[in-house]
Amino acid sequence: MRIGLAANTLHHNHDDAALFHWLRACAQGIRELDISLHAVGRTYDAIVRLGVLADYSGLVRYPYGHEGGLMKLVAEVVGMPEPGRVLDGAIYLMNPVSPSSTFPEAVALKRQCVIHQKPFISTVASARDWIEMERIYAGLSPDPGADPLHALETQTVALIAHDAMKPQMMAYASDHFDVLSRFARRVGTGTTGQQLNELAWSRGWPQDKTWVDRYQSGPMGGDAQIADLVLERRCQRAIFFEDPHVARQHEADIQLLERAVTTITDEAVCMTSPRVAARWAVAAQRRVALREG
Repeated sequence: MRIGLAANTLHHNHDDAALFHWLRACAQGIRELDISLHAVGRTYDAIVRLGVLADYSGLVRYPYGHEGGLMKLVAEVVGMPEPGRVLDGAIYLMNPVSPSSTFPEAVALKRQCVIHQKPFISTVASARDWIEMERIYAGLSPDPGADPLHALETQTVALIAHDAMKPQMMAYASDHFDVLSRFARRVGTGTTGQQLNELAWSRGWPQDKTWVDRYQSGPMGGDAQIADLVLERRCQRAIFFEDPHVARQHEADIQLLERAVTTITDEAVCMTSPRVAARWAVAAQRRVALREG
């Protein structure tokens, strides 16, 4: 498995930075899964400096960002015709208030991951969760260190979908209804929330109870309302099916939610495509079975 890796300076400029939180927690899993990390210049240099992946041959250096390193990650997420130049996803730990998070290559990296249904991982919690998911698929025993991420009965999940992605969200919720019902609370925006409630009632959820607590529609401020929940640490996971092919009139509101997630980088998990979210849901079920077995 080949994963692009970049971290904003804020996340690697000292020994207790976010990048190293993730690497210390997941170094063993990275080695067990034999993941190739294709790291942009300064991110690579910081990892080598700290020695957290010492002697690991799967760490590959790319050019600095100003030399096109991040652009190369975008191209390889799409897939280049040369052998060995296809990435299976990308981890990009962003500083939400840095202008670099809105640079074309940063936006394009996320967009191409979404288009090609590959993981785009923008927080430490998401990266930690992804490693555990892949460990479960590889048949490895659950990591007790990941238990807090899988305590769904204590968490809130946001279920959000752009108009063109609402059918995929309904299909996802139907296929993984039991997993989503484990959460202590589900929240959603506008029409998506109403459609999810109707789905739940058709599945036997009590008619006098909502399955999803509805906020405003996205254009009317629902994304901002849920961003506030994230910032207050009252929403731990966002499943946000984005349509990358259309212009979004409420782009600023969407970015607000995305920035809220990256602000709470050690605690908030975000998934932005149906394939990635479905893979997580199956792994979550398998993990419960392994823990109980």
